[in-house]
Amino acid sequence: MKRKLRYGMVGGGQNAFIGAVHRMAADLDGQIELVAGAFSSDPKNSQKTGKQLFLDPKRVYGSYEEMAQLEAALPADKRIDFVSIVTPNFLHTPVATSFLKAGFHVVCDKPMTLTLKEAKVLRNIVRKSGKVFALTHNYIGYPMVKEARELVRSGKLGKILKVVTEYQQGWLLDKIEADGQKQAVWRTDPKRAGASGCLGDIGTHAENLGRYITGLEIDSMCVEFTTFIPGRRLEDDANMLIRYKGGAKGVLNCSQISCGKENDLNIRIYGTKGSLAWHQEHPNELQFIPKGEPAKTLRPGNDYVSQAAKKFSRLPFGHPEAFIEAFANIYLEAVAAICACIEGKPGGQFDFPTVDDGVHGMAFLETAVKSATSNGKWIKFVPI
Repeated sequence: MKRKLRYGMVGGGQNAFIGAVHRMAADLDGQIELVAGAFSSDPKNSQKTGKQLFLDPKRVYGSYEEMAQLEAALPADKRIDFVSIVTPNFLHTPVATSFLKAGFHVVCDKPMTLTLKEAKVLRNIVRKSGKVFALTHNYIGYPMVKEARELVRSGKLGKILKVVTEYQQGWLLDKIEADGQKQAVWRTDPKRAGASGCLGDIGTHAENLGRYITGLEIDSMCVEFTTFIPGRRLEDDANMLIRYKGGAKGVLNCSQISCGKENDLNIRIYGTKGSLAWHQEHPNELQFIPKGEPAKTLRPGNDYVSQAAKKFSRLPFGHPEAFIEAFANIYLEAVAAICACIEGKPGGQFDFPTVDDGVHGMAFLETAVKSATSNGKWIKFVPI
């Protein structure tokens, strides 16, 4: 490409957390330019956000429907190339559908949809459109997560026996949704968040991380949901036992009432030849323990890491890279795929979560909800 890609954003207005993260990540490598947006269901909020971002007021829209229609009507050298969707979950499907049908590529926050039924419908729309659809499971963007996957793929861990994944937060220990805290209000509302709270919000990241690194597929699961805060409508704590195809076992637990925890996503993988451990709050360190040898701490930017890890590092060793860079790596690969489509060269190999990962994530959630609502009955996971 001889130009930057132009993108628009739906959501991410005043006081929104994730929209600002997406914008910073998209800007990081200088390949993308934000030119349009429908940042809020409140047109005044949307215009205020657009003004702060120095956008042309004519391209700050009052609704996503208006944005999709009017952007599609612009000349090809002016309209957006793709849209970034950073709304609450219940809007993902209608927004993505509108822009796909208008001819635009899509980058969407997770979980992909509100229900599995919606996810399957959306996948059909994506396939019919021929457009790129990227899902921002951002934690797989870290270089040392790439390194962990390469260790597994190369056989350094041998046969995988056990996977333990945790995601602990404490921000919902109090019922802050009752005080109007914006993120808490919608994330605890089943109409806007879906059938699961904690697992849908952060547990899906933990499952996606384990699947990405190990390549293991779930056979069945046994799940317990707990709502510790009285009056809360969705679970704020989830615990899960997993049986993987091939015989490996898994434990996944996530919580948003763990006092003192900030954003403690971590994974430990045990094999017949070695083990590894990675903590998101210390993302530049991957512990690898070969059987019978001392523990090794691997760090990005060094000559000893794989090409996969090197590709997604921007700085020399010893210079920390973290959350924004990991998010940016999803955009980096999505942009490469979009550019290939624009240049008439689709079908390459790109490293980002797709609509198929989104459907898998919703099937995971639906299976977990079935188990949790049947008093922890083991439920078979059926790939979709």
